[in-house]
Amino acid sequence: MDDHAAVVSTPTFREATRTWAYIGLNSFGGPAGQIAVMHRVLVEEKKWISEERFLHALNYCMLLPGPEAQQLATYVGWLLHGARGGIVAGTLFVIPGIVAILALSILYAGFQQVTLVQSLFWGLKAAVLAIVVEAVLRIGKRALKTRFHYTIAALAFIAIFFFEVPFPIIVAVAAIIGLVYTRINGAKPTDKVWDDSAVREHDAPRAPALRRSLLVCAVWIPLWFAPVAIAALVFGRESVYVQLGAFFSKAAMVTFGGAYSVLAYVAQQAVNTYGWLKPGEMLDGLAMAETTPGPLIMVVQFVGFMAAFRESGALSPLLAGTLASLLTTWVTFAPCFLWIFLGAPYIEALRGNKHLNAALSTITAAVVGVVLNLSVWFTIHTIFATVDEMHFFGARLLVPDWRTADVWAIALAAAAMVATFNFHVSVMKVLGACAIGGIAIQMALGAV
Repeated sequence: MDDHAAVVSTPTFREATRTWAYIGLNSFGGPAGQIAVMHRVLVEEKKWISEERFLHALNYCMLLPGPEAQQLATYVGWLLHGARGGIVAGTLFVIPGIVAILALSILYAGFQQVTLVQSLFWGLKAAVLAIVVEAVLRIGKRALKTRFHYTIAALAFIAIFFFEVPFPIIVAVAAIIGLVYTRINGAKPTDKVWDDSAVREHDAPRAPALRRSLLVCAVWIPLWFAPVAIAALVFGRESVYVQLGAFFSKAAMVTFGGAYSVLAYVAQQAVNTYGWLKPGEMLDGLAMAETTPGPLIMVVQFVGFMAAFRESGALSPLLAGTLASLLTTWVTFAPCFLWIFLGAPYIEALRGNKHLNAALSTITAAVVGVVLNLSVWFTIHTIFATVDEMHFFGARLLVPDWRTADVWAIALAAAAMVATFNFHVSVMKVLGACAIGGIAIQMALGAV
């Protein structure tokens, strides 16, 4: 595509708002599907942003902690209409998912013991497995262009899967390797250095300045933590609301690579450390997030709802769960606006810097390894009821009990993968078919 000829004038704020609402309502399929929707609408159909500008913003968002698709929407909204554009784009991207997850959480908490609902989520897990595997391939196809990138992805997978190296360390090491590699071999880690003349479709971005950065922090940091402080005053510092707010605020700062890379960490903490969820419920929450529009990280709303639903105290379980789900959602997404409004001007100013792009593309390759780790983790825990761990020479190995393999789950997951990869069936159709298939199989087995 010719970027010079393809890009048209900046849309009006009203037109952009309608488009962001449309994107939010159609943002199914996880980050890969959501990014594809934005690319189709913003680059191919509306031509509001060039291919290069879009990919440059995406690389930065994949570097950040939190949901890269929502941050990408915020970034592009900021490019088009400044701070108000970023706020509208980022907010409309998540509102449909917030409403849907809250409704499904209420259904799940109230009717979880009903075998029909259990069968529904059992079937959805098979579809989730196929979607996660497809995400690995989609992100890998976009990010892995050279042997160098494949090597980085493989090393990242080994580091996180076998040695449980924290993701921030993987990000830092990948960035350093990318910079060093560029200095030694030129700009090989990246496909090209951005041609600034090809992306002049908008007004010059707001230049970075210390005063502006301090103002952004002064506004968004208090907004971020205000609900947690209010919860501490109303319910006490030891309440489940403060625990949720503190944990997911921490997660917002240290969990990189989007939803796929954060889920294993959140699942471990929510189940083993805090006891908010029972084993297997995290996959049920992910199935909810997969069936609704919005970022997959919306699964944290389900975690918050279930935690407070079970520790409601003086409040009704439904009210407690609703308040906690909204608090969890706030502390998860408020920092996303901070990262974009604080960092985007600097990233735009350095758009032609080959060393920065080398670091960003190398980090993106490392993210592929992390997502592969999650797909393996989900595969094992979906198929096997019992999974043990072995430790040797500092490495961790997951050892499934083959006697607990669920043959029907394997068959349903295989069918979902065939439908997804061979016949390119849409995400929603695969999810619907697996949900119906799960109920049908469980009925045939006498579980329903």
